[in-house]
Amino acid sequence: MTNLTPYVDIWWSAIADFTLLLEDLPESAWSLPTDLPGWTVRDVAAHTAHLEHLLSGGAHDDVELGEVPHARGFMGVFTEQGVVARRDRSHDDLIREIRESATATHTALLADGTPDPEAPARDPFGAIGWTSTTLWKNRPLDLWMHEQDVRRAVDLPGHLDTPGARHTVDYLSDSLGLVLAKRAKAAPGTTLRLDVEGRAPRAWVVNDAGRGEELTEVPDAADVRLTFEPEAFILVAGGRRGPERLQIGVEGDVELAQRVLEAMAVTP
Repeated sequence: MTNLTPYVDIWWSAIADFTLLLEDLPESAWSLPTDLPGWTVRDVAAHTAHLEHLLSGGAHDDVELGEVPHARGFMGVFTEQGVVARRDRSHDDLIREIRESATATHTALLADGTPDPEAPARDPFGAIGWTSTTLWKNRPLDLWMHEQDVRRAVDLPGHLDTPGARHTVDYLSDSLGLVLAKRAKAAPGTTLRLDVEGRAPRAWVVNDAGRGEELTEVPDAADVRLTFEPEAFILVAGGRRGPERLQIGVEGDVELAQRVLEAMAVTP
């Protein structure tokens, strides 16, 4: 096994959390809208079934979509095709597909070991340039984010301190240096401190080359300090809701903080 094993373990626990949540939902909950444009709880489940099916080596269904305003670009269309292809499947079938696909993947990984971290991921993930590391860091994030999409839709908050939750906060935080330097266009020498409840504080500086670089020591004071509860952080960084709708602690340069907050969404 390689250093991808921790990510695989988090993904496997997130599979259990997500499918157990779906299993307990009443029939009426499956049609509720989520924060994802155009998607209901059922669509989120179908999307997850599609990706786990592909991860296990299954084929993609290249179905005709027609006009779907929220399916933009190649990846939007590709993703929507997986949802539409499962329109006629029962809720139990979707849960079963997630579990059976994930079990097949997990069994293969236990038998063969996790892949070389720098090797191209299996297609279709490798076709978009992902390495195995990128794939296995993204799968638990995607699962936990979608579990939370469902929980918000059905008003069942929770699971904000699971392995998937901690991984997601840390992984989304990794992008803050890029956000500070490239998206918010902060000047060299500018510092940003991030405090998310329950996680260790982190900080970045824009270096002389204009890149965001993580600091090994977190300063008490920074040009901008942002303080979040975990759910507020993933809603902003995960692209679910804008910062104006949430309670966020801001200290320091308010104008720069606003630019950072408006540019923080790093997942579609």
